Amino acid sequence: MRENIRLQIFVVLVGVLLLVAKFVAFFLTNSNAILTDALESIINVVAGAFSLYSLVLSSRPKDLNHPYGHGKIEFVAATLEGSLIVIAGGAIIVKSIYNIFHPQVLYQLDIGIVLVAIAGIINYGVGVLTERHGEKSNSLVLLAGGKHLKTDAYSTAGILIGLLLIYLTGLIWLDSIVAIVFGIMIGFTGYKILRSAIAGIMDEADYELLKRIVQVLNENRRENWIDIHNLRVIKYGSTLHIDCHLTVPWYLNVQEAHEEVEEVGKLIRNKIDPSIEMFIHTDPCREASCHICSKQDCQVRRHDFKERIEWDFDKVIADRMHSLD
Repeated sequence: MRENIRLQIFVVLVGVLLLVAKFVAFFLTNSNAILTDALESIINVVAGAFSLYSLVLSSRPKDLNHPYGHGKIEFVAATLEGSLIVIAGGAIIVKSIYNIFHPQVLYQLDIGIVLVAIAGIINYGVGVLTERHGEKSNSLVLLAGGKHLKTDAYSTAGILIGLLLIYLTGLIWLDSIVAIVFGIMIGFTGYKILRSAIAGIMDEADYELLKRIVQVLNENRRENWIDIHNLRVIKYGSTLHIDCHLTVPWYLNVQEAHEEVEEVGKLIRNKIDPSIEMFIHTDPCREASCHICSKQDCQVRRHDFKERIEWDFDKVIADRMHSLD
């Protein structure tokens, strides 16, 4: 977590420097397209600062008031960032439409192009670094920030193409058209970040992660794991909480059942994420379980084994035991 915080401090400092550079370029050129880039940099700095705060807060240990930790603040940070991006995209579009009918004279486009190009290259590099670290540490804040910075760099590249066309052709109205196009792109990026953050706040199921977990369980199942169902994943920032029901032979004592639970937890942590918290409820097998139980040395079997049921996604997330019915 400390590494995440140090990286976010670096992102904020770089964002401030790029913000200054882009506004210098805007004041030199009076270009709406460059203003588009500069406004997004304001969002980068504001959102980056709040994200830094959220990382510091989410790193605090669990306490009595927050038994699952403080990781949910990361979703709030991502929600703020997405909202600001949508607002900025809308403001850019409105101003650019106005300037189509009331065009502004542009100045020193060559200097502006150079400054924006340098800022775009730096933005992309920082975005790649942040996104990769976010994937590694499973941090929604860093992932959202990294994707935003990369998208900002892509829009900068498009804006540069537009500025070069304006510089070569002298068609000032192209400046507003370019700004509108990238205002729409920026707004859509904000919507995706906002959508992801709200999904986290609402504990929306992460189907891709669930499918990975099901695959790992199915490929490494033990004979005492007769059935796994009601599998759910909840994200608290970078921390994952997983709960499920594990069906084991009814005659296992508490210690033996606990050992099976520990093996499930160990497997998921080794294969998916070592920081995952597991909450596993054990169910005793029932008579209908005999048909799908491949345990060889069972002394109390009531029915012959008929068929091994593969644990697929739909069966494992369902709130009922597996059976041949």
